[in-house]
Amino acid sequence: MDIGTLVTRAGHRFGDRVAVEGLDTRDRRTFAELADRVTRIATGLLSLGLRPGDRVLDLQSNSTAYLETDLAIRAAGLVRVALNHRLHPTDWQRIAGDCAARGLIYHERFADDVAPVREQVEHVVVVGDGPETSLEGLIAGATATTTTGGALPPRDPDDLCGLHYSSGTTGHPKGAQRTHRNWVASVVNMTFDVLGGPPGPEDCYVHAGPVTHTSGLFVLPFLVAGARQLVLPTWDPQTFLESVAERGATHTALVPTMVARLLSSGATREDLAGLRMLGYAGAPMPPEQMRRAHDELTPHLVQYYGLVEAIPPVTVLDAADHARGLAG
Repeated sequence: MDIGTLVTRAGHRFGDRVAVEGLDTRDRRTFAELADRVTRIATGLLSLGLRPGDRVLDLQSNSTAYLETDLAIRAAGLVRVALNHRLHPTDWQRIAGDCAARGLIYHERFADDVAPVREQVEHVVVVGDGPETSLEGLIAGATATTTTGGALPPRDPDDLCGLHYSSGTTGHPKGAQRTHRNWVASVVNMTFDVLGGPPGPEDCYVHAGPVTHTSGLFVLPFLVAGARQLVLPTWDPQTFLESVAERGATHTALVPTMVARLLSSGATREDLAGLRMLGYAGAPMPPEQMRRAHDELTPHLVQYYGLVEAIPPVTVLDAADHARGLAG
């Protein structure tokens, strides 16, 4: 099993059901549309001259387009190297050189800062306006099938599909390797250890945090289950509360500082009544904040930890564990 096959399968199985959407309801893709666009991006990247195994940098912030390119790079047999947009541009350059990147996809808002990286690679695609091939142009000029008339060919499960750079606490960031098999294993682990089972057709994961980090771990579990995903461009407590109340969001994952802002906003359990899971990771949560989050926001707290070098999650504290621990 590989990521491209998972995308194609979801497109066939769930068809006209909404797969992903942004804050603007016009920014919406059904499963069939998502599978088509992912396949077109994948074949388009290969038509540029990229070859399976080549490293492709992806520099974007949260958007529906980012989910598409994230899936497409790996579906094409290429190796996705996500660039954290909060890093300094010199860090992007170092990562590009370290992994010998041949391709780059970037959002137009980063055009000036990423200019040196654009000079380091052979093939560039811009999301929005820019001097290079645009993402929409790539999609329009590509085909949803390969030259053999079928979907993207399956990849060996042990093929490399991602390099995940560490935070560099012991030196420069290092790229941890991730294969298709690793990602499929992560889908199973996240589904049953963190989510407590496959999402249903009425469930919706809201990407309130960066897709480049912990939020990205939920893309495939919700995709393969036929559940909807809502992508928020930035973190704003009020927008998040509206996504639960008005857009039917049922699951999310935050970091403790985001939970603190949610508490400061005056949010209540009533506001979050539709939430079935509030996951948190990335840093320890102080016991008093944990108790407040449980008592004031939702009892459906799930804490999980992972690390770049391992397939997440590594440890999990589920809602029942929280209830027992907070009961004293």
